[in-house]
Amino acid sequence: MSAIETEKTPLECRTDEIGKWLGIVTLGVCLVVVGVSVTKEVMAGTFELDSTLPIILFAIALAVAAVPEALAAIVTGALAIAMHEMAKKNALVRKMPAVETLGCTSVICSDKTGTLTRAQMTVRRMYVGDRAIEVSGVGYAPEGQIDASLDDAALSLLLKGGILASDALLESDAGRWFVKGDPTEGALIVVAAKAGLRPDDLRVACPRTEEFPFSAERKRMTTIHTMDDRRRFAFSKGAPEVMVDRCASYMVGDKAVPMTDGQRTKLHEVNAQMASDALRVLGIAYKELPASGAADEATAEIGLTFLGLVGMMDPPREEAIEAVKVCRRIHIKPVMITGDHKLTAVAVAKEICIYRDGDKVLTGDELAAMDEHGLAAVVEQVTVYARVSPLDKLKIVRAWKEKGHVVAMTGDGVNDAPALKQADIGVGMGIAGTEVAKEASDIILNDDNFATIVVAIERGRWIYDNIKKYLTYLLRANITEVVVLGGVVMVMGADYLPLLPAAILYINLATDGLPALALGIAPADPGIMQRPPRDSKESVFSFDVCVLIALGVVIECPLFLWMFFNNIEDLETARTQVFLMFVIIELILAMNFRSLRYSVLKVPPHKWLVIAIVWELALIVVLLQFDAVLESFGIAMPTWSDIGFVTLLGFGVFLTIEIAKWLLWGRKAPAPVPA
Repeated sequence: MSAIETEKTPLECRTDEIGKWLGIVTLGVCLVVVGVSVTKEVMAGTFELDSTLPIILFAIALAVAAVPEALAAIVTGALAIAMHEMAKKNALVRKMPAVETLGCTSVICSDKTGTLTRAQMTVRRMYVGDRAIEVSGVGYAPEGQIDASLDDAALSLLLKGGILASDALLESDAGRWFVKGDPTEGALIVVAAKAGLRPDDLRVACPRTEEFPFSAERKRMTTIHTMDDRRRFAFSKGAPEVMVDRCASYMVGDKAVPMTDGQRTKLHEVNAQMASDALRVLGIAYKELPASGAADEATAEIGLTFLGLVGMMDPPREEAIEAVKVCRRIHIKPVMITGDHKLTAVAVAKEICIYRDGDKVLTGDELAAMDEHGLAAVVEQVTVYARVSPLDKLKIVRAWKEKGHVVAMTGDGVNDAPALKQADIGVGMGIAGTEVAKEASDIILNDDNFATIVVAIERGRWIYDNIKKYLTYLLRANITEVVVLGGVVMVMGADYLPLLPAAILYINLATDGLPALALGIAPADPGIMQRPPRDSKESVFSFDVCVLIALGVVIECPLFLWMFFNNIEDLETARTQVFLMFVIIELILAMNFRSLRYSVLKVPPHKWLVIAIVWELALIVVLLQFDAVLESFGIAMPTWSDIGFVTLLGFGVFLTIEIAKWLLWGRKAPAPVPA
């Protein structure tokens, strides 16, 4: 994990981009305004050092106007609100920028058990002594029938071995049965309980003395027990292909028969058939050990006697199936990664709609034979990975990222941590996840549910859209201020400041502030989940942002300049008209930017935007009652005719932008992306 470098999120890259350009613009505004004014005074022979102070203050105020100073607050606030909303939906965000990164996720690599399925493994079929045994009942309740008798020694030993080689516990609370521990081991405990065995009593009677734990590389687990008749048995469970190859005999009734190549082939065929029926299959074997002496893996796991195959099913989550369909519709690639047999993985993936005809499937062995460039060449065609180890996930993530995708990766084990950290979005499991996996994750699913990831993606898109709305609204206003105010000073000189610094700062800090904050928390636009993910390298100054900024500037600047120069003989009146225009037009146009694409009739202003506009109007009405405010702003009390005329101009600009949005995007609603 320490060797994996943490990359900047798309949002962090975009805010760096904004900061760089705004820094250049701000510095340029200051230098140009001061430089032009001073140069004109020097050329006219009227330059005095004291006379430069007003123009410097004006330039600083104008530079402040050029910068959306609330950017950090709005981005942080929007992300925090999204985190709060996602927590309600069982997605706990550990790293705030990850909220937005979800919005451009194009690949979700997901575990199967518990994430795409219910994590309620139920044994449905067993193969013992050359015959299939059906098991009824679903879930963890020990209710159901086994189509065989426990008088069969092989079956009895298989069920006992399933209990003893497992760590799961079966418990009940108020009539509800549940498993503490691994769901696969829980299924073995439940089927034994259905046969009348008492797991707790058996574990006491046959204590465990040694253990060789399961690992993704070994694909098996072995425990050694002192049985109630003082004999010492090793019970081993794991992937059938591994277990069969380690057995020298197999149990039929109460006899051990030598394992032949034909029998091995038959067991592999039965395993394949069960796997193709969407059953997860385990092989269980045992070996009698000497009564004393230490045992190691070499002695305990070689020359075993095969007891049988256990096939279990974990039903898919209904909501996961719907979530996968949503992913397909919006061009997000769902990929399933599992340790199950290839046929089991494909059968489940088909049911969940992840695997479709023409897709490729890779096993862990095939993956190991590829280098990262070889995998990158085919990775976009692979939707299912079977019999893979957790560390294979790291290779898969890197291959997807090499193709330029934004990858979300789920994981719960200790060995999943490197892949979780390498992914653009590491998604840890809140129920089954280890602390190491959670620590390496950006988001933790409290319900371990794939559908929750899709909900989180919707929130990520919502946040990024709102950041664009806020930036478009403020940058349009700020650029208009810079062009109008800076342009007048550069043409007319410091004696004709169109607004005093205090008025500029008030417009920038107060009038723009609350409406912009309200846009930052606006509800999502319709159709947000009917479009493909955006390119993570896409500039925040996308086509719609640039068009609306340019449109606002082109429409507003002539009006402001006309208003100022029409009243230039009375500078106080001219300033009053310009100040009033900035305040009223800004508040009216805030409703335009509730959506960058949809009409205000389809996406009306939300509650907080209306409150912000009303508050700002009330505040300016109160402030203008004080002579000290009028004096510091350099304006007079506006007349009703002034207010009516400026309001009429504001609605004219509002309608122009609405018509432009309709011409550009509104004539036909965006069609749903085909699945």
